[in-house]
Amino acid sequence: ELAARCTAKRMVPDYISEKKMKELKEGNCFPVMGCRSALAPWKDENGNYKFYGRFNQGVVTINLVDVALSSGRNYDRFWEIFDERLQLCYRALMCRHERLKGTLSDAAPILWQHGALARLKKGEKIDRLLYGGYSSISLGYAGLCECVRYMTGKSHTDPEATPFALEVMKHMNEACDRWTKETDIAFSIYGSPIESTTYKFAKCLQKRFGIIEGVTDKGYITNSYHVNVTEKIDAFAKLKFESQFQALSTGGAVSYVEVPNLQNNINAVITVLQFIYDNIMYAELNTKSDYCQKCGFDGEIQIVEDGGKLVWECPNCHNRDQNTLNVARRTCGYIGTQFWN
Repeated sequence: ELAARCTAKRMVPDYISEKKMKELKEGNCFPVMGCRSALAPWKDENGNYKFYGRFNQGVVTINLVDVALSSGRNYDRFWEIFDERLQLCYRALMCRHERLKGTLSDAAPILWQHGALARLKKGEKIDRLLYGGYSSISLGYAGLCECVRYMTGKSHTDPEATPFALEVMKHMNEACDRWTKETDIAFSIYGSPIESTTYKFAKCLQKRFGIIEGVTDKGYITNSYHVNVTEKIDAFAKLKFESQFQALSTGGAVSYVEVPNLQNNINAVITVLQFIYDNIMYAELNTKSDYCQKCGFDGEIQIVEDGGKLVWECPNCHNRDQNTLNVARRTCGYIGTQFWN
């Protein structure tokens, strides 16, 4: 109950379902790194699983929307372009890998010599840690929602479109499996947070393909496998739907649900948490719980338009002084308080 109260107030903690993670990670349960990154199970020379103290070599993200639009809605062409772009991502990832090869443990003694990531000798190269699954390297992806919408004319939540969405995910996994066998480097697909890249991708798509309703008509593309924020769907249906994609995103992913201010309805928060435990490996709740220092209002601080500008305003006392307003929103996995619009 205390965790639920904290979530209703400040959107933390994040929730890992031990039940679902054990199903997906060979009976193990472990925390993610950062907002969503996860390592595949790996055993040491004694057969013991190890998760702490391992690392990722880097991420390169494929723009699935661009793949779809470049195909002109021709499915044969889609898979052909998809493979071309995947190969480009592979080359970029291998550049990251090659850049790390030959690094001496002396470059960061705390990491490589003193046990944070390894206990190598002075002057020893880190190369052996780059192979065999000790570290991972990630193929990120973004825009599955818009990709499927363009190719099928439907949301990927539509039963007629979901199989295609899952096929896209499986195709990326197959590529990672193939690269892993060829190189002995642990490739996996990753639901990239992409952060400001969501805007960059959107603008590049608009420049190349123009404005296409439901696909390129926004200043962002939808993260990873997520349901688009404009789609009407309840929290339980969203979590259940996204769970099948999260299971395929082996390098890490997170699902979110948007809920109203539930500080006075903690039982509702607990109900959502129980659903997470039973249905999805990793999820978080987003809410709007702000505070006005002038009048003591505890709720959602509003964004209002004033002279063509957007400003934050307390709905109770109309205070607009940002020095006396506490506003928190989650962006790409991290909670910020910097008054962005």
